[in-house]
Amino acid sequence: MFRRKTDQPSIDVSRLSSLIATGVQIAGDVIVTDGVRIDGQVIGNVVSKQETHGLLVLSEHGRIEGNVHVHDAVVNGTICGDLEVENFIELQANARITGAIRYRTLQMTCGARVEGTMVCTAEKVEARTVAPSNVVNLPKAAES
Repeated sequence: MFRRKTDQPSIDVSRLSSLIATGVQIAGDVIVTDGVRIDGQVIGNVVSKQETHGLLVLSEHGRIEGNVHVHDAVVNGTICGDLEVENFIELQANARITGAIRYRTLQMTCGARVEGTMVCTAEKVEARTVAPSNVVNLPKAAES
C-alpha cells in the first residue's frame, strides 16, 4: 500500500575528514572545508568555508551551542541555535533543534524535535499567466 521513494537524496559521507570525538569539548568556532563528524560538544558556531560544500554529521551524543551554516547536514544530536543548510538536511530520530531552520531539502524521521521556525529556501516556481482556453483573440476589422 505505501512504498518508500527510491529517489531520495543521499549524502556522500566520504567527504568526512575530521572528527570531534565523544568527551571532546571545543569552545570556539569550527570552520568546515570538507566534512566533520561531531560526537562531542562545540560551544560556538559551525560554518562551511565559503565556496565549499561542507558537511556536518552530528551524532546522537553530539551537541552544538551556536549557529550552524553548512551545505549538507545529518543531525541526530542537539543544536541550540539557528541552523542554515544550503542543500540537504536529514533530521534523524534523536535530533533536537532549538532555533530557526532554513533549508532547501529536508528529510525528517519520526521522533525528531524542532522548537523554532522552519523555512524552505528553495526557489519558488513563479506562477505563469495563461490565457483561459475559452478566450479567442479576433483580428481587428479593416476600416473603410
